[in-house]
Amino acid sequence: MIKTLKKHLKDDPDFYYAYQSNIAMAFFDAYNRCDKKYKNRGDLHKIANEAAKNFLDLLIST
Repeated sequence: MIKTLKKHLKDDPDFYYAYQSNIAMAFFDAYNRCDKKYKNRGDLHKIANEAAKNFLDLLIST
């Protein structure tokens, strides 16, 4: 399955861009859910991990 995904990501620029956009939006959404006005390094680490988890959860739910 991963080999197939990698092949499509390499061969299809639109497919690659769709994944890129979804990963970026996962981070953007997680960042905006953090209510702190000023975010520190620890906050960004937590946000990035939450975004990665959200992306993977969406990926495996379809």
